[in-house]
This record gives sequence, structure tokens and C-alpha cells, in this order.
Amino acid sequence: MEKQEKGRIKGFKIRTLNYSMIVAAAVLYAVLIYATFQVSVKYEKLIKTTEEYISCEKDAGLVREGSDYLTEQVRLYAITAKPEYMEAYFTEKDVSRRREKALEEMGELGNSAQAYEFLQKALDNSNRLAEREIYAMRLIAQSQGYPLESLPQEVAQVELLEEDSHISPEEMAGKGQSMVFDSEYQNAKELIRTNTEYFLEAIVTWTKDKQVDSAAVLERILTYQRLCISALFVLNTITFVLVIVLIVRPLQIYINCIKEEKMLQIAGSYEFKYLALTYNDIYEVNAANEVLLRHKAEHDPLTGVINRGAFEQMRELLKAVQDPIALLIIDVDKFKHINDNYGHETGDRILKKVARELQERFRTQDYVARIGGDEFAVIMTDCTETLKPAIQGKVDVLNHRLTHPEDGLPEISLSIGIAFSPKGFPDKLYSKADRALYIVKENGRCGCHFYEEND
Repeated sequence: MEKQEKGRIKGFKIRTLNYSMIVAAAVLYAVLIYATFQVSVKYEKLIKTTEEYISCEKDAGLVREGSDYLTEQVRLYAITAKPEYMEAYFTEKDVSRRREKALEEMGELGNSAQAYEFLQKALDNSNRLAEREIYAMRLIAQSQGYPLESLPQEVAQVELLEEDSHISPEEMAGKGQSMVFDSEYQNAKELIRTNTEYFLEAIVTWTKDKQVDSAAVLERILTYQRLCISALFVLNTITFVLVIVLIVRPLQIYINCIKEEKMLQIAGSYEFKYLALTYNDIYEVNAANEVLLRHKAEHDPLTGVINRGAFEQMRELLKAVQDPIALLIIDVDKFKHINDNYGHETGDRILKKVARELQERFRTQDYVARIGGDEFAVIMTDCTETLKPAIQGKVDVLNHRLTHPEDGLPEISLSIGIAFSPKGFPDKLYSKADRALYIVKENGRCGCHFYEEND
């Protein structure tokens, strides 16, 4: 049958399809990588253009700042006649040279010629204004009687006009101050600012044009990328379909096992074996849970707790576990006396009350069972002898509530024998708990006793 099925198989070979897909994917990836590289190049060009614009904006600021700094120093000198302001002026003009350096940097960047022309005009106007400022400083120095040799060379070389050489020192000082504060001076400053603004406008236009060109190229490249990605998506989709059709078929055996609710056969590669083993583990856990749920469903009809049969099945299940447990065997003291004096209906109510109190006092993970007429048991899971104080406290609360009833029922008490097991439910655990119960009864009832080896 298997050979016949193999003989009927038709279609492409996986090896041929695999090679074809690899070649097609390699070509598409190569195109995609090239397009990505071109995107990086154009992106770097955009970044460079932006950085050049920022640099140009900085250069314009340097020209403006340099000019304003010269104005500030010459005005301070005109007002105070302090030589340090004159020295600061010429330090900026001849040493720091922020205006000239900005223009030189602009020339190195090779930006828009029109923008460069505007910045050059701003510098030229600033230099012409410097001539007026130096003449003003010459007048101020003359009015203060400073010797020529103490003045900077450019100031000392200035020759005063005939009309200015014969006026009083006060008039010289006044004219020098006026030359750096009057409207003509302000107009010259405004012209420098205007040229700087024209420069920035030209740079913005130049930058925008370059960015538009780069953006257009980027858009074309991104279109190629999108096409390549779409083609790769189609290729991957075809590959996935072929994998499903040509490779997943061997998994049909596992699907059939699952449908038939059977454990999977351990076969195939490592991944398949791992999958099968994992599934089988889950299968066994679910089966065990179903058994536990079925056993827990076998409740005592009177009290609602599990009955003796379920308790015995629970004992068998817990023999195989490795976790510590505790067993409590509980006897209602003098229950026959209750039945004889108050009737069986009251006795039934007492049993229901005891079962309810046990369920409320113990954890939800513990199992409360009615194993006889007036005899109950509690299996505490994950419980070691370190919980003795807690168990003793539960017993004390139980007996206090039962010996101080508030529901009209007669007073009762419980005698409880307790035994621990470090691993599961061994056969002797029940007899140990029963021995501990006997000791409680021998010592006056209404309490509990923990089994010791010398009991």
C-alpha cells in the first residue's frame, strides 16, 4: 500500500524547488541590499546638506556677532574712553576675526554663489563701518590726550579732517560718540543685518532645492525596495505553501493519533520525538486530572465530602507521589449518645456540621472524607511536621466551636489522630493515624495527638 502511494506521487521535487527559491531569493536580496545602500547614500547626502545649512547659519551668526561685538566695544570706548575697550575691539578685528573666518568657511563649503555674495556684502559693509569706528576712536583718544604711541597702529595712523583738528576736546569727544550712535551708523548696521538675512534666505532656497532632488531619488529607490519586499513576500508565501503541501504530510500520523485520543508514537526526527514526548506527558497529566476529578466527584450524599470509596482510591493515587502529606482520622465523640438521646435527624445535622467545619478550617488543596458513620478523615497535601502548630490550632478552633454551639445543636467534640508521611501515602500511614486517635480517646477525647514512633 505504501509503495503504491509513493508511485502515485506527482509534482516538483523539493530539491529543485529549494534551489529555485534560493536563487530567486538571492537575486531579490541583492537588489534590496543595493537599494538600501543607495538609500543610505542619499540619506547621508541629505544629512550633509542639512549640516551645511546649519554651518551657513552659524557663519551668518558669526558675521553678525563679530560686527555687533565691534559695535559694542567701540561704543563702550566712546562713552568711557577706557583703553581696554579699544584693545578688545582690535583683538576681535585683527586676531579673532570671526567675520573673516565665517566667510572663509563659507567659501570652503562651496555653497550657493548668490548666498556667498550676500555674506561678502555684509562683511564689506562691516569693514566700511569699521573705518568710521576707528575714526571715532581717534577722536576720542585725541580728546583724552592719549599719546599716539600708546594707541593701536590703525588708530594712530588716522589723520583727522581739517575741520576736526581745530575743535575742542569736548567737541571731539562728542563727535566721536555721535559717529557710533547716530542714525547714519544705525543705517549701516541695518544694512549688515539685511545682507545677512538675504544670505540666509538664499541658503534656505539652495538647501531646499538640493533636498527636493535627493528626496525624488529616495522616492524612486524606496519604490524599488517596496517592489523587492513584495516579491519576497510572494516568494515566502509560495515557500510556505509548498512546505505545508510537501513536508507537513508526514505529520498526518500524529494528527490521526490525536483525533483517536491515543498517545503519539515516538518516531521521526528530534523535533518530532520531542513533540510526541511532550504531548504524551500532557496526555498523562490530563488523564490523571480526569481521574482525580472523577474521584472527587464521588461525594458522600449526606455531608457533601468524598466518601470512603473515593478516599481509598485517593490513597492508591497518593502512593506514587513524592510530596509530603499528613493524614487526620477524626471521630465524633459520643455520637451514639447523640443519636440515642436526640434522634437520628439531629445526628445527621451534627455530621453535616462537622463536615462543613472541617472544609472551612482546612485548605482547598486538602481532601476531607467521610470514611464511616461518625468517622472522618482529612488528607493534607504538601504538608510536613513543621505545620504541627497550625494543625493544633485548627483542632482547637474546631472543638471550641463544636463545644460552644450557636445553632441549637447539642455540644459535641472531636478526637483526632494525626500522622505524617514525607513521601506519598504509605500503607502504614493509616494505622499510625488510627493509633494516634486511640491515644486521644484513651486520654479523655476532645483533642488531637500526633503519632510518634514510640506510641
